[in-house]
Amino acid sequence: MALIPYDKNAVWGLQKLHKSSSTYHFANHTIKIKQNWKQLGVAAVVWDAAVVLCSYLETGAIDLRERSVIELGAGTGLLGIVATLLGAHVTITDRASALEFLESNIQDNLPSEHHPRAVVKELTWGRNLENFSPGKFDFILGADIIYLEETFVDLLETLEYLCSEHTTILLSCRIRYERDQNFLKMLKGHFSVHEVHYDTSKDVHIFKAQRSFHKEDL
Repeated sequence: MALIPYDKNAVWGLQKLHKSSSTYHFANHTIKIKQNWKQLGVAAVVWDAAVVLCSYLETGAIDLRERSVIELGAGTGLLGIVATLLGAHVTITDRASALEFLESNIQDNLPSEHHPRAVVKELTWGRNLENFSPGKFDFILGADIIYLEETFVDLLETLEYLCSEHTTILLSCRIRYERDQNFLKMLKGHFSVHEVHYDTSKDVHIFKAQRSFHKEDL
């Protein structure tokens, strides 16, 4: 077993995951996200990758107004909420076991006039993809969804199915292990991939991917 040096900041980060809620300020709104590590584990806490991608979107680097967006592995829903507040029509997805918790955060944090712009749907990668219209989405968002190697093939299949020639994928993640690099290599076999942002304080990368024949746009 590897010995991990004591890291005060890392311990504080873990403590944050066990809080019952976390509060954020994006798109001129205060967003209070419920968390439930004990019941739902990784799906029910806010990870730094989601916060970094929300901040990136808020800068206006990507114009989401009236665009069609799908979020994969939404977890608590923070990223989908922020995308909706920034003007997008968002399909917010996760596995069936996470949907009730996800829906409650969406309802609690989106003003009523925004509710029609956000739809929560079940999506297990690689399964029942026919429930979604291929090529419908302008943007595909994913925050910290690259961590289980056994899901990589299904995730790549899902991205390929959902993408059209005009779709842009934005993935935010930490590069923790060799397997994370392996997924990026897999992704580059099907898409043109470019790093568009790196948050040094949180060690989070944001990658942009498009169909390979869009290399000139990157």
